[in-house]
Amino acid sequence: MSAEASEGQRTYIPAATYDWLLPLYDVFGKLIGAEAAHRQLVDQADIEPTHHVLDIGCGTGNLTLLVKRLHPRAEVVGLDPDPKALARAWRKAEERGFAVRFDRGFADELPYAEASFDRVFSAFMLHHLALDVKEKTLREARRVLRSGGAFYALDFGATNGIIAHLFHHAHLADQHRMPALIQEAGFAEVTELAPRGTILGRVSYWRASR
Repeated sequence: MSAEASEGQRTYIPAATYDWLLPLYDVFGKLIGAEAAHRQLVDQADIEPTHHVLDIGCGTGNLTLLVKRLHPRAEVVGLDPDPKALARAWRKAEERGFAVRFDRGFADELPYAEASFDRVFSAFMLHHLALDVKEKTLREARRVLRSGGAFYALDFGATNGIIAHLFHHAHLADQHRMPALIQEAGFAEVTELAPRGTILGRVSYWRASR
């Protein structure tokens, strides 16, 4: 089956790149150390009990649910275009008794009003996007952030050739430009935090303030 699925006039890359890989998505994430990388990302975000938090490209909800587990009083929303991944995310939330919200939608057309969130997260999603979609996504992340809010991203860098080989729809060539792209989207301050190694290569962290 094609790596892209359709929703009306739009296409999207399923959470596991291919639908048939979805049952292995969480297992693969554990193998590459995604949970530890997610935890490092959340720990940097200084989330407060009154915060509204959005996870764009949430897939099966691992980062979304981690935020809720660590910050149970925060309002947490996950968004993804893949209905099959969202169904798994819902099941996991119900099993754990977590009151989170999952919405279907696209990161470059966020279905939320301006200044709706205090924190916006993106993990292992941006490298899948073409440059123009990356730019739109970053502008949307800024739009939905409240004044004083911040965007936190975690993703592979441009040198991870193995990712491009395994997931041929990945757009890694412009990953080295992430700090500049984030700044061009209108964020006031961009910081690249210490990278972390995974089985599949180094991942980078970025923080940008609204």
